[in-house]
Amino acid sequence: MMIGNRLRALRAAKKLSQGDVEKRSGLLRCYVSRVENGHTVPAIDTLEKWARALGIPMYQLFYEGEAPPKIPKDIWHLGMSSRRAGPSVLADRYLSEMQQCLTKLDENDRALVLHLTKTILTTRRSGRS
Repeated sequence: MMIGNRLRALRAAKKLSQGDVEKRSGLLRCYVSRVENGHTVPAIDTLEKWARALGIPMYQLFYEGEAPPKIPKDIWHLGMSSRRAGPSVLADRYLSEMQQCLTKLDENDRALVLHLTKTILTTRRSGRS
């Protein structure tokens, strides 16, 4: 899915112009156009502003329907770190963000992320970083 196409469709469904999104979000209209036309990929912070401007929860930028999708069983436990002894608040927040990101990936992409993570750790342990 191209995020720009989805953002344009949601904006059009709300009968808003790019200028309306600019006024409501603080994003420049030219930036809105660049994103909608696939020339720029917005950051998560930008998507949050966009969702507020459209008056929708952020998950609707990625999914249709009334409720957010279910968290895949193979990653649901990542947000449960507060039940384990010792993790810091920053670690909990990081794991929560990772969980949210991973839910948006399909199984093959999650496997790729895990493989890359293991490769980075192996490289660092062997001193090749």
